[in-house]
Amino acid sequence: MQISTNQLFDRATSQLSNLQSDLAVSQAKIAAQKQVLNPSDAPDQAAAIARFKSVLSRQDSYVKSLDDLSSRLTIQDSTLTNASEALIRIKELTIEANDATNDPTSRKLLAGEMKAMRDQLLSLANSSDTNGKFIYSGSRMTTLPFAPDAQGKITYQGDQTRMLQAIGDQRSLAMNQPGSQTFVRVVRTAGDGSTAGVGFFQALDDLIAGVISSNSSVMQRGLSEVDDLHRGVVLAQAQTGTDLQVIEQQNALIQDTQTTLKTALSNVEDLDYVSAITQMKKQMMALEAAQTSFTKITQLSLFSYLR
Repeated sequence: MQISTNQLFDRATSQLSNLQSDLAVSQAKIAAQKQVLNPSDAPDQAAAIARFKSVLSRQDSYVKSLDDLSSRLTIQDSTLTNASEALIRIKELTIEANDATNDPTSRKLLAGEMKAMRDQLLSLANSSDTNGKFIYSGSRMTTLPFAPDAQGKITYQGDQTRMLQAIGDQRSLAMNQPGSQTFVRVVRTAGDGSTAGVGFFQALDDLIAGVISSNSSVMQRGLSEVDDLHRGVVLAQAQTGTDLQVIEQQNALIQDTQTTLKTALSNVEDLDYVSAITQMKKQMMALEAAQTSFTKITQLSLFSYLR
């Protein structure tokens, strides 16, 4: 009789321990609102959860990159819009100055406004983003793009690099436009037929000097060169607009991807409350029944039968 009672006691103790452990796991899952508490509980499911979270984290990094790019390109688009308007105004002033009815004094006044437009263009070309990095320096983002050289002529100080920023899996977008490809040089033909490149701001300075000196041939040449300068700015602005559209489309694509991933993650990670609570109640009833049985087993002894 003693051996049989010990076996019953051990079996009941083991059953109680298992039921209490199962109930504790169910309660922990409900508290955490998760299906899997430890990777060892369901390795395949845990691996799927980790994979989905990794992909979602990567998508979040793309969203941040797109936000940064959008901010930078929006500033770039604004500067190019203002630069285009300034060049249009310079052309209008040049046409007016080249009118034979204007005297030298009037032309000097017009040249004064042209100089103000030229200074505005220099300020725009040296614009920086919200992080204080210069927009038109290429990869030399801490170097002022356009500055005077040893002779006092405004020259480009940046490089030709277009830096790429990842905005999706296997997809990148340029985060900058070199100033030399935006505020372009013009090709000028000399009297002997030779050609030479002339910087953006040098071309404008020569034109302004021509207006001040009432040099009609220089003003006529300047009109053609301003058209070339304006064309470079407009092309850069068109590219910026295209890049902003790409950002908008990529953002929409990533949002769809994130929604799909979050749904898939929820399916393998989030707890089904109805099923979990039902399971917990069953475990509680089983534990109560086992505890009742255990109480009866602990009361068994030889004296109980002798009475």
